[in-house]
Amino acid sequence: MENAENIQSIKIAIIGLGYVGLPLARLFATQYPVIGFDIDSKRIGELNSGTDKTLEVEDHVLQQVLVSDFETAKTGLICSSNVEDIAGCNYYIVTVPTPVDKNNRPDLSALYHASETVGSVLKKGDIVIYESTVYPGVTEEECVPVLEKFSGLKFNVDFFCGYSPERINPGDREKTVEKIMKVTSGSTPETAQEVDALYRSVITAGTHLAPSIKVAEASKVIENAQRDINIAFVNELAKIFALMDLDTHEVLKAAGTKWNFLPFTPGLVGGHCIGVDPFYLAQKAQDIGYYSELILTARRVNDSMGGFIANQVVKAMIKKNLQVNGAEVLMLGITFKENCGDVRNTKIVDVVCALKDYGINVTITDPWADAGEVHHEYGLEILRELPEHRFDAVILGVAHQEFLDLDLSSFLKENGVVYDVKGVLKHAEYRL
Repeated sequence: MENAENIQSIKIAIIGLGYVGLPLARLFATQYPVIGFDIDSKRIGELNSGTDKTLEVEDHVLQQVLVSDFETAKTGLICSSNVEDIAGCNYYIVTVPTPVDKNNRPDLSALYHASETVGSVLKKGDIVIYESTVYPGVTEEECVPVLEKFSGLKFNVDFFCGYSPERINPGDREKTVEKIMKVTSGSTPETAQEVDALYRSVITAGTHLAPSIKVAEASKVIENAQRDINIAFVNELAKIFALMDLDTHEVLKAAGTKWNFLPFTPGLVGGHCIGVDPFYLAQKAQDIGYYSELILTARRVNDSMGGFIANQVVKAMIKKNLQVNGAEVLMLGITFKENCGDVRNTKIVDVVCALKDYGINVTITDPWADAGEVHHEYGLEILRELPEHRFDAVILGVAHQEFLDLDLSSFLKENGVVYDVKGVLKHAEYRL
């Protein structure tokens, strides 16, 4: 891998060009010829025109690596929805989503389809690396049989596999993919070294070579389970302290003066990672005969926070003698986190639905979210611009930079309520 001849022979296909795949493809394209593959032809058209609607890769940065062919340029990125275009690659990196279904069971359908696609073009000597978050065993027990079936090749004889869990932090302009240490692994010792060297060539933060694919898979799924459990603890504290009329943030601030107190804060736990990944580990545990009480309890606590926040807003309105049924409420933000357009598994929707159950009319505004995507996923209408009329309550649901300096009182009717879900407003009378 360190050999110049070996480096020149590398051609990488990235399967799935979403929040994980595109930043990775852009990074590898600075050193290697890369073909980004996605089944969404509209997405491919946008990317080839130099535009990323997810905003994870700035347009000018994307345009710097785009090429029309590799004849004159030995590095660069071409995007395609044609499977034949990836047939000449020797590294295939799979970065498709791994969500849960309506019963919170792992949904590996995208992973199976991606494996079928790769299997259809796989050749002897190729390496397939998975980055999608899974429970331990998925790569070798679920994906490899699909690769073997569709390629007619034998695992660890004709082709090899690796696993390197994604560590993309959507919306983060500081901790970009190359600045986050990467865990790597391979199906044989030699493959593990090759996979590690490939990532080490572009990841400036370095790599950690795990002893097996299963260890690497497990390391990813516990990262977010750990955060989920810690957030669930402070969310439960928020519920307790609300009954005691104590400010949770002030309690945490005081407790945080001890050197080993962990700085977690209460909030909504959505997105594609923390709100989803723990179910993968819990399901695998159940499959092998262990019921994970702590992980699933944390999930229940965190999934209950949308209803809790709505209740707190209603209580605040009642205290101010505001009519609840028919009230007008402005929700600031619908994405799952600040300064990011990602609306996957956003728990703001839970708050909105709970408020509507009280007969409250909710207006949602978000300058980052795609209105069409929000309507498609949740059936909700949003505004990209701030409305001009006044409301009975304003809820800061997402701490987008555009919202932080607003005078929220200008959006309120007389005696209106401001509720701060994120705990970042200096003068909010009510906060989680």
